[in-house]
Amino acid sequence: MAIEGALGAALVDYDSGMSLGTIGGGPGLNLEVAAAGNTEVVRAKLRTLEALAIDDSIEDILITLHGQYHIIRLLERGGHGRLFLYLALNRERANLALARHHLRRIEGELSV
Repeated sequence: MAIEGALGAALVDYDSGMSLGTIGGGPGLNLEVAAAGNTEVVRAKLRTLEALAIDDSIEDILITLHGQYHIIRLLERGGHGRLFLYLALNRERANLALARHHLRRIEGELSV
């Protein structure tokens, strides 16, 4: 939540769709619902890459709303399992490039 403009964040297992931990959120941002919904986004994109025979991996998925940014960062498979970090940002207050940089740093420091 120290990332400028952060509204909420979650660590999500995209096999089950369950969040392993959340911070922030509130009446306008139900992180449990967001975790489940974004799991479907991740699964759909992975299926699409497979169908297109694209031999690459997803780093980030960015969803832009009029008032928010939603960043989904898939964690590297090495030791983390099938997890992603989800971060919702207030678009007026956030710096998207810095937020992505912070998520990369958090991923490197994460111990699951």
